[in-house]
Amino acid sequence: MSRPVVVLRPQPGNRATVRRLDAAGLTAISLPLFEVRPIDWTLPEVESYDALLLTSANTLHFGGAKLAALRGLPVLAVGAATAEAAQHAGFGVVAVGEGGVEELLKSPAARRFGKLLHLAGRDRAGGPQGAIAKTITVYASEALAVDHDKLRRIEHSVVLLHSLRAASRLDALADIERATVRLAAISGAVAEAAGGDWGQRAIAQAPNDAALVALAARLAD
Repeated sequence: MSRPVVVLRPQPGNRATVRRLDAAGLTAISLPLFEVRPIDWTLPEVESYDALLLTSANTLHFGGAKLAALRGLPVLAVGAATAEAAQHAGFGVVAVGEGGVEELLKSPAARRFGKLLHLAGRDRAGGPQGAIAKTITVYASEALAVDHDKLRRIEHSVVLLHSLRAASRLDALADIERATVRLAAISGAVAEAAGGDWGQRAIAQAPNDAALVALAARLAD
């Protein structure tokens, strides 16, 4: 019997992953640990920047009406989902990095631009600044309360870990039979952040949702 797959990421990404799991014939359990909320932000002088760096589709989902003023800037997007959301919002995407922001900033496409405006979430990992002239926070992920009964649903399942924050919070919350749980992580760093004593920890072949679901399909058998 195939194990269910637990999705911890917040909405709307949670729904997108559940749909992908359904299409793969897997049983999905939605258990978001965070809720994404918009943060009021001040629109900068657009002419001061050469391009817009977007590292999450949440920027497009929660950035609000002020985003329209930035549509004249070419977009460098981390991940296909971010690029798709940017195009849907009327932006012109000139480069997509599937290996993360570091890889994207080193690409020839990114090096064409001298000053990047980065719209991002409040809780973000540090990294190389490169040509990033300014970073503006436009959304935040707030922790949701999760009772122990709901958390026990992850026993004997495969748990998808899309982020460092989700992995760290799972490690802090999971007073359960960890040996019964298999973890599918989007990166090695995310897998390490989940702590130990899990039945299995595996890393996706690429840092994206499709690769993570493919890994879950293998672990679920």
